[in-house]
Amino acid sequence: MKKLFAAVFAAILFVTNLSAQEEIKLQDKYTAHNKGKFFVSWGGNRESYTKSDVTFTGKDYNFTVSNMAAHDKPKGWNVDYVNPSRMTIPQTNLRLGYFFNDHYSVAIGVDHMKYVMTQNQTANVTGEINLPLTAPGAIHNGIYNNTPVDFSDMSFLTYEHTDGLNYVHTEVSRFDDMSKLFGLPNIDKVQINLTEGLGFGILYPKTNTKLLGKERHDDFHVSGFGTSIKAGLNITFFKHFYVQGELKAGYINMQDIRTTKSADDKASQDFFFFQRIIAFGGIFKI
Repeated sequence: MKKLFAAVFAAILFVTNLSAQEEIKLQDKYTAHNKGKFFVSWGGNRESYTKSDVTFTGKDYNFTVSNMAAHDKPKGWNVDYVNPSRMTIPQTNLRLGYFFNDHYSVAIGVDHMKYVMTQNQTANVTGEINLPLTAPGAIHNGIYNNTPVDFSDMSFLTYEHTDGLNYVHTEVSRFDDMSKLFGLPNIDKVQINLTEGLGFGILYPKTNTKLLGKERHDDFHVSGFGTSIKAGLNITFFKHFYVQGELKAGYINMQDIRTTKSADDKASQDFFFFQRIIAFGGIFKI
C-alpha cells in the first residue's frame, strides 16, 4: 500500500511539474507580455462620409449648403505608399505607440483622409449672396430659401480637403491574445490579437476651395476636433512584425475652415465618418 501511495504521489508531482514547466515556457514567450514595448505602423485606408450641412460666411455672403454629399479619393495599390517624396498623395495612417501594461497602449497617430465634395450633385442652399457686381461670382447673387442649386458646372463651388482631412489624435487601445481560439501552439511565431480603442484629436486639413470665383486658399489650418472608436484584428509574426486590419468610426466638427485668401471668409461643418484600414508595423522593446 505504501508503494502504491508513493507511486501515485510521484505521478502527481510529475504532472504538476510538467504543467509548471509549460506555464514557465508560456511566460518566457516574448509575445506573452506587452508592457514596455513600443510599436509603429504605416498603412492605407478608405473612407465613407455622412452628408453634412456646410455653412459659408464672408463679407458679402452667408449661406448654407444642405446635405452636401462627399466621397474619398483612393489611390489604390501604389508604390506612392512607400515613396518618401509622394507619401502624402495616398490616404494613409501613421501610428506610434507604447504599451503601459500588457493589455493597454497609448498612441499618437495621423489619419490622412481625403474628403471631396461630390461635384455632380444638386443640393438646397439657404442664405444670401451680395457680391460686387464686377466680381466673377456675382452671377450667383440673390436670396436663397432652400433653393436647389446644381453644382456640376463648378462656377458656384468646388470644395475638398485632399491634402488632406488630417485627423491628428491620441488613442488608447486594448489588446487581447486570441491565439488559443485558433489553436496556435507557438505565439512567438504567429499570434492573433483582438484590439479596440478610443481616440480624440484635432483636424488639421489643407482645404482646397474655389468659392464664387474667389482666389482659393490652400494652406494647412487647425479647423476643429474629432473623436473616434475602433475595433480590429492584429496578426503578429515572429515576435516583431504585424499586419492589422481595423474598422474605425468617428465624428468630426470643424467650425473654422479657411476657404479663400481673405481671413473674413470661412466655412463650418460637422459629419460622421467610417474608415477601413490595413496597416503594417513593428513592435519592439528599446
